Parts: sequence; C-alpha cells; structure tokens
Amino acid sequence: MHEWQSLSHVRWECKYHVVIIPEYRRKVLYGKIRHRIGRILRELCQQRGVELLEGHCMPDHIHMCLSVPPKYSVAHMMGFLKGKSAVRIHRERLYERRMTGLHFWATRIASIVCGCKQAACASGRGALAFRRRRATGQTGQPGPENT
Repeated sequence: MHEWQSLSHVRWECKYHVVIIPEYRRKVLYGKIRHRIGRILRELCQQRGVELLEGHCMPDHIHMCLSVPPKYSVAHMMGFLKGKSAVRIHRERLYERRMTGLHFWATRIASIVCGCKQAACASGRGALAFRRRRATGQTGQPGPENT
C-alpha cells in the first residue's frame, strides 16, 4: 500500500521526477564534481525536509525523484536547490576551474508528477512511457479514442 507521510493536518504522498541541467547544457558533471554535487543536493534536501528518493547524474543533466511536502511548491523547492547549490559549487570550485559565475544551472527545469509506482518514477521509465503513450494518443484513460 501507500506509505503516507503526515504534517499536522494532512496526510500526503507527493513525488516528483525532476530534471535539471547546467547552463548551456555543458558536460561538466563528471569526476569529483559529480560526487560533490550529489552530496550538496542531499544536504540541501535534508535542510528543507525533502526526501531525495533517487538521483542519477549524467554528464549534462541530473535526474532526481523527490518527495516534496505540500507546504512547498515544486518551483520554490527547485529555486532553493538550484540557487544554494550554485553558490556552494562556485565556492568549492572557484580556484580549480573557471565557472560561469554564480549561474551554474540553467533557468529551466522539467518536472513530472509520479504515480504510485516509485521504481518507475525514480528511474524515469514511467515518465518516458507516459510521453510515448501521449504521443501515440493512448493516455490510458477510457475515452472515445481508447475504447
């Protein structure tokens, strides 16, 4: 069944598959910085009470499955994560390599609400399957085109 979490007046299960990219989609997420960024994002999530269920770091983007409490909007949480992590990355890497100032992340994010299947959410397979069904017109909803 569901593993509901609770605040004072609400029981909730809000999971989001989020993708963030560095500015200009540069392939800078490798080696030591890859591990540092993972550690930084985990620490920032813990500060806000957000659970980082799973994350995958590719050379030019990061996939994360987040469980965000309803008291925060996804946009607010991503603004916090991207802003604070950019400052920390800049401070840690200032003398090693020229970065693009404090603008490490691009201004856009991709966010998809996850269903009940956490494994499909975390790996991104659920989102990809949904996009394929949507592109072919099969939404899985009963309707005139799917009956």
